[in-house]
Amino acid sequence: MLLVDVHAHLDMKEFDSDLDEVIQRAKKEGVKAIITNGINHKSNLKVLEISEKYSIVKAAIGLYPEYVNEMSDKEIDDEIKFIEKNKNRIIAIGEVGLDFKNIEDEKQKQKQINAFKKIITLAKKIKKPIIVHTRKAEQQTIEILEKEKAEKVVLHCFSGKLNSINKAAELKYYFSVTTNIVRSEQFQKMVEIVDLNQILTETDAPFLSPFKDKRNEPAFIIQTINKIAEIKSMDKQEVANNIFMNYQRVFMKG
Repeated sequence: MLLVDVHAHLDMKEFDSDLDEVIQRAKKEGVKAIITNGINHKSNLKVLEISEKYSIVKAAIGLYPEYVNEMSDKEIDDEIKFIEKNKNRIIAIGEVGLDFKNIEDEKQKQKQINAFKKIITLAKKIKKPIIVHTRKAEQQTIEILEKEKAEKVVLHCFSGKLNSINKAAELKYYFSVTTNIVRSEQFQKMVEIVDLNQILTETDAPFLSPFKDKRNEPAFIIQTINKIAEIKSMDKQEVANNIFMNYQRVFMKG
């Protein structure tokens, strides 16, 4: 079976002691590509390093919105330049987006929006897909992506309301579905609504495990395939093949 994990965080400390084994287990399960996402400069450096060590691992480097609020405008611009400088070493820009959870200050929100717009501009310039995080800002995120004419958008772990899902689907954005779909009604409902041609699979490892109290890892991506097949009343192999083609369409074609 051809499996892909388009959103993991293999640079995190949870994988420090056994990353070789994690990669081997993923390969054994049929995972052909793991996109590991950076969240700040230190993380981006490690992501690039890991992607060069393992052929199965592809790099996405980005700027998680939580870190944007801690940075100066110059630091944000410098990191965006760093992403551009490394465009030939990455498969996508991610993880980026908006996160307004616990943020009341409009200036902080605006800072995230400004950085996000700059990143969308860069994604178009270097012709890379953009992997988007959004929390408590789903509608606004979709509006910005549409207004800025973002291309090849992957909405990671999207928890927006029905109207936001429908709007994003209409705009031909992709939805990457996490392994905890096995117990998340929100993601199950989303898969029901969204065309299979706009669905990708992810783990968000080490987070959002399908198994209670167990670290998530790319080998578990099969759990997502199984659940999608069940929801769509399709053959598992057919679902996996379709999602692998979606991955190729988004990340492997210019």
